[in-house]
Amino acid sequence: MAMIRTIDVGMDAAVVARIDARLADIRRDHQVMIPLAVESGSRAWGFPSPDSDYDCRFVFVRRAEHYLSLWQRRDVIETPMDGELDVNGWDLAKALKLLLKGNAVIIEWLMSPLAYSLEPRFRDEFLALAQAVTDRQMIARHYLHMGQRQRRVYFGDDRNVPQKKIFYALRPAAALRWLRLHPDEAVAPMHFPTLLAGCDAPGDVVEIVTGLMARKALTRELGSEPLPAPVLAFIDGEFDRARDAFADMRRPISPQSLQQVEAFFRATIRRFDR
Repeated sequence: MAMIRTIDVGMDAAVVARIDARLADIRRDHQVMIPLAVESGSRAWGFPSPDSDYDCRFVFVRRAEHYLSLWQRRDVIETPMDGELDVNGWDLAKALKLLLKGNAVIIEWLMSPLAYSLEPRFRDEFLALAQAVTDRQMIARHYLHMGQRQRRVYFGDDRNVPQKKIFYALRPAAALRWLRLHPDEAVAPMHFPTLLAGCDAPGDVVEIVTGLMARKALTRELGSEPLPAPVLAFIDGEFDRARDAFADMRRPISPQSLQQVEAFFRATIRRFDR
């Protein structure tokens, strides 16, 4: 299985080596293949801080005999937090089921620009499947619910806001705007600067956010300040529009989508069964 690796030069080589070692332990101890292991946090989103955690996420595939057993194994592999290091993964079956439910997390893993190791064919075929079967209405609802929760938790009173937390509501708001402006697309860019550039955000918002990202890249602590009014208006405005544009209309998964996902699952299990 030919693997590729795309690690940013700014990432700590010692931490990356620890992640590599942990992934190797998981392969050995759990007897799984890991065709996708990527960075999934602020580093992959494009707005890291000097002290940002390393959030490695992976998809694993078990031997075919394990999927045929009456006693199914757990569909997640979790490892202990170790300082700034967080390494956890999902079984292929879990990832596919969540994809069909409109969970955008697995799509973001597939689009991450930072890969510890990935098998290109697996990533490309999985991403093509996601683009074919994803219901953009459900993806939008995912971002709306996530963004509203972050807005409520981190700056519900609109007063002093931890500046680093702004991005946790700003990114879903930008994704919702991007989806609204690209009606033929179901998958928004993961990389935040690319997302912001593609969603035609107001100039004052772009200026404020660009400055905030530049500061965030240089300092471990941005402090707390009142939320800039243009950013607040952008976030709340996009959430309001999304509630109308992406009404919560739950639609059954089409038989064709189910067949496509099942075919991909079976083919992948057979290919990695060694």
